Amino acid sequence: MSASGPAPGFRPFLRHLALSACVLVLGACATAPQRPPDLQRGDFRYAIERARWLIEQEMADNRVTGLSVALVDDQRVVWSEGFGYEDAEREIAATPDTPYRLGSIAKVLTATAAMQLAEEGRIDIDRPLRDALPAFSVRSRFDNAAPITPRNIMHHHSGLPANHLSGMLTTSAPAPFTSLVDAVRNEYVAYPPEFIFGYSNLAVSLLGAAIEHTAGIPFGEHLQQRLLNPLGMVNTRFESKPALKVYNRHEEIDALALRDLPSGGLVSNVDDMSRFMRWVFADGRAGGQQLLGADSLAEMLRPQNAHVQLDMGFRVGLGWLLSGIEIRNAGTVASHGGTLLDSHSMMVVLPEHKLGIIVASNSATSQGVVKTVATEALKLALEAKAGIVQPEPVPASSADVALPPEQLARYSAWYDSMVGLVRVRPGDDALDASVMGHTLQLKPRPAGQFGLRYKLFGMIPVQVSAFDGIRVSMKKVADRDVLVGHFGDDTMLVGERLKPAPVPQRLLDYVGEYRIVGQKLGIMPDRLALRLEDGLLVGECSFSELPGFVLRIGLNPISDTELLVSGLGTGKGETILATSAGKEKVLLFSGLELHKITN
Repeated sequence: MSASGPAPGFRPFLRHLALSACVLVLGACATAPQRPPDLQRGDFRYAIERARWLIEQEMADNRVTGLSVALVDDQRVVWSEGFGYEDAEREIAATPDTPYRLGSIAKVLTATAAMQLAEEGRIDIDRPLRDALPAFSVRSRFDNAAPITPRNIMHHHSGLPANHLSGMLTTSAPAPFTSLVDAVRNEYVAYPPEFIFGYSNLAVSLLGAAIEHTAGIPFGEHLQQRLLNPLGMVNTRFESKPALKVYNRHEEIDALALRDLPSGGLVSNVDDMSRFMRWVFADGRAGGQQLLGADSLAEMLRPQNAHVQLDMGFRVGLGWLLSGIEIRNAGTVASHGGTLLDSHSMMVVLPEHKLGIIVASNSATSQGVVKTVATEALKLALEAKAGIVQPEPVPASSADVALPPEQLARYSAWYDSMVGLVRVRPGDDALDASVMGHTLQLKPRPAGQFGLRYKLFGMIPVQVSAFDGIRVSMKKVADRDVLVGHFGDDTMLVGERLKPAPVPQRLLDYVGEYRIVGQKLGIMPDRLALRLEDGLLVGECSFSELPGFVLRIGLNPISDTELLVSGLGTGKGETILATSAGKEKVLLFSGLELHKITN
């Protein structure tokens, strides 16, 4: 150790020791600030104090390195602050000016740019995408389907696959996102347009290609000229791999480069994003310019999918999600999060009250943190501004309902779900559901619903807070037997009962272990397999970077060379082709080549 300070190898040890001490101190000593008895309208001090306390708790509990927040009330920023570190090694504190990878919040800006071109008559959002992007084409099995349009892309009902995985995340410079136009020509749509909500990074990136083609200049440059610079968002850009520090449990990690800039390549800070929210509250005016008409902004915040039966109570606008953040009695709650492997963010606005918040973090463990902080801080701000207090949650009935064994047996089946394949089997007085290597107990409740418990060691049912208030039931919707999730007053499709189809003899030869060839993904599965279980073809993969995570999907053969990913919703209905390379069995999916491993 030199006289001038700790040796280089000792500095990280001191930093980790300090961070660990902070966790212990916060966990042991921090107490929530008390709500003043005479809270005055327009006084945000308690809301800010309480939100600060929550951020410190959440960052400590989840080992988050850096986080920044900005709270907007109409045309003023009532609070902006950074917590933790922008660069932990150099001890550079996070501030409102700290840049972050904001991920899919990019989709709101991409949709805004499309609406600007629509107002100018240069893009018709209700005409086929091909009008604005002549080189675009994709294959379909659905006769007489409605066209893929910029509108149904912006509200995620285009039917296009969720992603084109080949080249999406890389350790080197990715191909331009416009290369997707050629890449998808031999791919199939997953669903006909307007059939079901299917979140698609691929579709929004193709919309970005249409914007670039229409504007005649690069996508990022067009956004700078037409939106970002007029708003004074001088520190905002679209970039594949920005030179930013990112962390996982306080350890610095390498960021992966992202190809799909229009859907996830936004880099900004909370100060710049506060300018965007203030512009929304100003009905599209900034610095004397009307950058987008008030009617167009209102259309972006209007539910676009009320006609879609399978979406149930879930609502989405153009670029904005209108479900998923629960703030009662607030009118429209519009949001969008950003989720990358290394960074997370959440933006939420309450248009009727002109309140908004942006929370951004540089840590892989912060996905739940940014949503919790954004939601709870905005609830506090709504009370401070409008006096609207959130109602106490009404607990769902926990009364047990006895079902005879023959009725429980009717639920025995394979199910697709939002978290992968589920195998449900009847027990003595409940159902057991096997998912991702874990077992859940589904306990009968009134009104045909089931409550969830976790089975410790696969045997002992215990109640965990994550399942509080959640119920599931079965319904028939649009001639589908679907799993419905009940969250308070809200309902949402969470899966589908599967009916295994006969497996052609040729496809049985493809059962076995696989490896990806021809390219390196940003995150590589350490195990890929195709299995036959109880008459169902099952795809399975796991990742060493995600210990304990095993993704299992059902596959439905529609010929002796084609399989569809079973289920409904995002990532479902997509096509896998069974082919060969010489004597090797090969599966083609999303631009990837999977070769069967022979012993």
